Amino acid sequence: MQVAVVTDSTAYLPEGYAVRHAITVVPLYVLIDGEEYLDGVDVDQDTLVDALRARRKVTTSMPTPTSFSKAYREALDNGADVVLSVHISSELSGTWGAAVAAADEVNAERGEGSVRVVDSRTTVMGLGFAAVRAADVATRGANGAEVEAAAVSAAARSRTLFVLETLEHLRRGGRIGAATAVLGTALAMKPLLHIDDGKITPLEKVRTLSRAMTRLADLAVEAAGDQQVQIAVQHLGAYERAARLAEQLDARIPGLDGCVVAELGAVIGAHTGPGVVGVVVQPV
Repeated sequence: MQVAVVTDSTAYLPEGYAVRHAITVVPLYVLIDGEEYLDGVDVDQDTLVDALRARRKVTTSMPTPTSFSKAYREALDNGADVVLSVHISSELSGTWGAAVAAADEVNAERGEGSVRVVDSRTTVMGLGFAAVRAADVATRGANGAEVEAAAVSAAARSRTLFVLETLEHLRRGGRIGAATAVLGTALAMKPLLHIDDGKITPLEKVRTLSRAMTRLADLAVEAAGDQQVQIAVQHLGAYERAARLAEQLDARIPGLDGCVVAELGAVIGAHTGPGVVGVVVQPV
């Protein structure tokens, strides 16, 4: 059986991953002062960072169901028996709902079960690793249910942690309460957050960015434990900090089976703000 894998642009797969693993990526939309761009296609990191630092209005929007149904039909027309579509947490975006609507339409045409949709309950490379795992299992001839199970398992086992320079952008986007954001700013705290049951949730507050980065490394090492893991360090406008963190994790995690440093794109970056550094720990 041939199973095609589809995800969305908030996975922020490192360069070459989508092609290498034959994953179709459906982009979300980013609006800067009302002008619309496709995430990961026609807006780059520098443009986003400049817009956010200039306090221009940056908003995001999910793909349309039509975008998904087009991707599903193309995959099926190109020989796939089933499409597995795995997406950003429904707690963070309406993307999963748009994918479900498209799947219902295509399943009515092509037969029930032609398209299966997964709410990953995570994002960035927590989502990306789940899509890659699904694609790898698919290449071994697994059926749709087995590929779906692989994606769900990988997403559930991932650990995603972030350090932000400020909570202000999350507050503006409604992803975190105003009181929490004001308190953090007033105390000059650097917030550590994580993905918990599909939501971005405060984990700790640390004074100074350097201490926050040290704590981020400690938490990633704790999450890895004695397991064999893959690591993704992702950032927006903070390459040097991200690269240093990757070097530290490479030295401290004995079971490390690869560490990539990759940029975050506009949709997640619009909500976290410039300077964010995140780590995804994925058990192999």
